[in-house]
Amino acid sequence: MAEGLTIQAVEIRKGDHPLIALDRNVPPGTVLTVMGPSGVGKSTLLSYLIGTLDPAFTARGRVILNGRDVTDLPTARRGMGILFQDDLLFPHLSVGGNLAFGLAGGDRAARRERIAAALDEVGLAGFEDRDPATLSGGQRARVSLMRMLLADPYALLLDEAFSRLDAARRESTRAMVFDTARARSLPVVMVTHDADDAAAAAGPVIRLGDPAR
Repeated sequence: MAEGLTIQAVEIRKGDHPLIALDRNVPPGTVLTVMGPSGVGKSTLLSYLIGTLDPAFTARGRVILNGRDVTDLPTARRGMGILFQDDLLFPHLSVGGNLAFGLAGGDRAARRERIAAALDEVGLAGFEDRDPATLSGGQRARVSLMRMLLADPYALLLDEAFSRLDAARRESTRAMVFDTARARSLPVVMVTHDADDAAAAAGPVIRLGDPAR
């Protein structure tokens, strides 16, 4: 079985209306970009991959991650992380508290050390006690990324993850995300409307709703 994320003969329908038919392997460190108009099923595909598909949809096919069939597993056991266009940081927790949410196990000192290392990795050393409300959009995106990575996922899903950032922050943040995914050999599935996102990903592109795909 191929390493990476395998979307094996996946078909998703809403009622009698077919939305998605996809069979693709995403190797470690590769970004698969999924594009298409609104309503074509891009986010629905991610929901199926991570295990949160709305009951209004029906699906068949398999989701295989590094040779392990995760199709029927609950979200928490699939080993995937997802980033949305909203960073979804907890406003009542500090930056360090948000990062601690992604950690499991370890004593307090070890957890503090991992949080400090994570912040240093994204250029936010010393931000443990900061209120998320005081961060810029780019800083919040970096904290959100590291919170997800501290859970040690084996694949990364991006749901319009850069769309709320201005042009400069968008370019630097997506470069950081893609570089981190490649350094950690994570397969990535990204849905986006932005052709620059696809170009920066430098991987294969699927256009849903396009018969030529």
